[in-house]
Amino acid sequence: MGEGFLSSFHFSEPVWLWALLFCIPVALWLLVMPGLGKNERLRNYADAHLMPYLLGRTETSPRARWKRYARWTAIWTLMVLAMAGPRWDFTDVQLFRPGTNLLVLFDISRSMDVTDVKPTRLARGRQELEDILNENRGIRVGLIAFASVAHVISPITEDMNGIRRVLSALDTRLVRLQGSRLSFALDRAKELIAGQPEDSVNSLLIITDGDFDEAGLEEKLRAFADAGVRVHVLGVGTPEGGEVPGRNNSPLMGRNGQPVISALNVAELKALASAGGGIYETADYQDSDTRDILAEVKAAALPKSDKDERTRVWNERFYLLAGLAMLLLLPQFRRTLPSYRRSGE
Repeated sequence: MGEGFLSSFHFSEPVWLWALLFCIPVALWLLVMPGLGKNERLRNYADAHLMPYLLGRTETSPRARWKRYARWTAIWTLMVLAMAGPRWDFTDVQLFRPGTNLLVLFDISRSMDVTDVKPTRLARGRQELEDILNENRGIRVGLIAFASVAHVISPITEDMNGIRRVLSALDTRLVRLQGSRLSFALDRAKELIAGQPEDSVNSLLIITDGDFDEAGLEEKLRAFADAGVRVHVLGVGTPEGGEVPGRNNSPLMGRNGQPVISALNVAELKALASAGGGIYETADYQDSDTRDILAEVKAAALPKSDKDERTRVWNERFYLLAGLAMLLLLPQFRRTLPSYRRSGE
């Protein structure tokens, strides 16, 4: 903390302290009230047995009235001090830039149905995306699914639950014309990023098996990096690969009459990540891959300056006073209202 209690103690809303002055007129009333009860002229306006109600007092002794005043003054003081927001210790939190965005490009081409990772590459990729949503703190996420064409599944949003609800809809059957055109997904990502505030920090994450047959992808990713958008890649599959399933669960046949084999192209995916200024991770059954990617996204959101910019977050302590006031109130619930005895009865 670096500061003593006395030097760091203060109230976040000190204007509430003016409410403590309400105790003064109540004390003055208690001082004047006994004399009012002896004023014979007041008896012309009410019967004797109604005078306690008129004057707002009972037949209790002055000492009992002052003890009650002291008790309620203590409760009132504690509640006012709690409303004023006492605090005396803090935590320094490193600043992030506002509007940290991560746009996920999710491959739903037919090769994602390969079962070289269990149960399938597609299911493994969905689990990795869910891990990102679960581990995410303070990052807005968007989702684009792509194969031969690209579909915006979710715009960049803070609603992680909304993206979770559509994860089950990520399926290779979303597109009829198969293929894996990453360039179309990058074009859609560029459009979404262009709609974000200028002070936003944007990153891309490509979840794919790398089964691409396109030219100029590295140039596109370098253009993103030059614009300040880092591109990370999460590879799903194994280098050994497996047969791509076709219709009726039979293997997809190629032009040579042999089953089409799809393998994880690690070298190409690493080259794409390097061109985009990001990192490459291979999807596994641990959380380290997604945590590393989120750490890189957050690191890009740190202010670019030589000094360590931080903000001070104070720990509010109002609950201590409010809890003490409630403890003082508990005995009041066991008291019964005093009964007034009518004179002459």
